[in-house]
Amino acid sequence: MNLRCASAPILLVALTLGGCAVGPDYQRPEAPMATTWKTEPGWQAGNPRDGELKGAWWKMFGDAQLDALQDQALKSGQTMIIAQTRVDQARAQANVAHSAYFPTVGLQGGVTRNRTSAERPLSNRNSVNSSIVQNDFNAAFTVDYELDLFGRVRRQAEGAVASMEQAQADFENTRLILTAELAADYFALRAADAEIDLLQQTLAAQNKALDYINAQHELGAVSGLDLNQQQGLTAATETQLTLLQDQRARYQTAIATLVGVPAPDFTLAADPTLAQVPAIPLTAPASLLERRPDIAAAERAMAAANAQIGLARSAYFPSLGLSGLYGSDANKMGNLFSAPALLWAIGVSATQTIFDGGRMGANIDFAEAGYQQAVAGYRQSVLTAFQEVQDGLNSDAALTRASASAKIAADSADRSLGLSTDRYHSGLAANLEVVVAQQTLLGYRRQEVQLRGQRLLNTVRLIKALGGGWHTDVVTNPAATSTRKTAASAASSS
Repeated sequence: MNLRCASAPILLVALTLGGCAVGPDYQRPEAPMATTWKTEPGWQAGNPRDGELKGAWWKMFGDAQLDALQDQALKSGQTMIIAQTRVDQARAQANVAHSAYFPTVGLQGGVTRNRTSAERPLSNRNSVNSSIVQNDFNAAFTVDYELDLFGRVRRQAEGAVASMEQAQADFENTRLILTAELAADYFALRAADAEIDLLQQTLAAQNKALDYINAQHELGAVSGLDLNQQQGLTAATETQLTLLQDQRARYQTAIATLVGVPAPDFTLAADPTLAQVPAIPLTAPASLLERRPDIAAAERAMAAANAQIGLARSAYFPSLGLSGLYGSDANKMGNLFSAPALLWAIGVSATQTIFDGGRMGANIDFAEAGYQQAVAGYRQSVLTAFQEVQDGLNSDAALTRASASAKIAADSADRSLGLSTDRYHSGLAANLEVVVAQQTLLGYRRQEVQLRGQRLLNTVRLIKALGGGWHTDVVTNPAATSTRKTAASAASSS
């Protein structure tokens, strides 16, 4: 009863002042914000419903092989394993910080046997020293608790929670970066497959033409110049094919590393079919603050840095602690838990720094500078996000127009090659005209394939810049895609 009465005033003070915390309460600062995106005619802002965003955005491309690779990368990729362990560490650190809200309760016990000195200094001249050998048995419960009167524990917990949330946002950002990089490498590999298929078809036609010219040369119907020109063209195509196959092999090994498979053991079968470029509904620029995990991580870094200011300022105030002990102490084991052996103690301790040579002030300056650095990093993340989205939109519009023009050029070059070949077989043109027509057609066809691949890569980058993907029902919403398709068809017919 006496113990409870003695501790009641202290606990009342703790509850009264526990709501106070030194240092500024966190408020998210303003960031530079765009009002709308600059888009080409045909773009229409979609309504993807932020609560349903993210997820397996790569399924919008409808490629089963890509879906399987993404699942494998998320399960077995070492990058995701590292990111997850960082989240686990941050969560554990937050639990450590929250544990300071509770008292530390311990159980201690011990036994010693000692002999006192007969020559020890006397505390009373009337007493006589003697040497005594005795036992000491003790057991007790202990309680230690820091009174968070000035918010040091609270600020420490706030910072730990913000750091944990930052680690979770970093995890989502790592996931987005990994899946985007894998999709980009995969589409680059498929674009290489399409180019290789085109070169192989071209090389087959050139070898056929070379056989024909060689036969004509042996009959004396054509000159050696025609034969040399065709041989040079065929060799040049073989060179391009070899270099492109090497480039494809590099994309394949990059994918192997991302999915967690040794490069020598990984193979992707060639497939020249390129996925269709999906329509992307735009969100308002302000939604990037919630959608992009890197911005969320930067915002949580500000919250953690703000908590450090309060933690540094709390050093100006005394540190108060409660301690208690309840147990017994006896010289015989049988008497250890008897009433005469009972002992208890309760106490309050206070520690206040008087002089530290300016250390506390320097720590506050350090924390405030760290917060300003976090604010600048957050605002820079927002600006970078706007730039990446706008660049993606500009590139999409340019690549769409370029693809339409490249198709027109390739179709025209195909007709020109047919005419040149007929003229050559009729003896109305030299073989050089056919060679030039073949080179022109090959260049345009490759450009057409490359632009298709670049559109896929740019779409991946744009999805990444927007912070993730959308569910299929949102992407295929006619209200969000009809004008886009109309614009694309108009560009193709122009």
